[in-house]
Amino acid sequence: MIKGVNHIGIAVRSLQESVPLYRALGLEVSGGEEVPSEMVRVAFFSAGGTRIELLEATAPESPIAKFIATRGEGLHHICLEVDDIRATMAELAGQGFQLLSEEPKPGAHGTEVCFIHPRSAGGVLIELCQVGE
Repeated sequence: MIKGVNHIGIAVRSLQESVPLYRALGLEVSGGEEVPSEMVRVAFFSAGGTRIELLEATAPESPIAKFIATRGEGLHHICLEVDDIRATMAELAGQGFQLLSEEPKPGAHGTEVCFIHPRSAGGVLIELCQVGE
């Protein structure tokens, strides 16, 4: 089911203002793109076997904009990579866990993603992702 931690998501107001800190820590941007389905622009950094994803809202109604408005910048989610996202979603839903969508959505780098509501995950937003072919 779970292959490992794919990345840790951090909500930021501005990629332009946030990226320099991670570069100062010796990390290099390993990718970036806009994810229209989530209304975000992202930048990824490789940090050993895990990646750090900075998320900047592209619209005021973006989940990231709402998160920052209520909680401020900071840790947003942990992403776990799975072999089969649909099977994992069905298994979790069958056990009563609340998913934020009934079908996977397109994510960064050609992934399919689904989020587990923090109420079902001890207060932590968990993203599930299946890496594309």
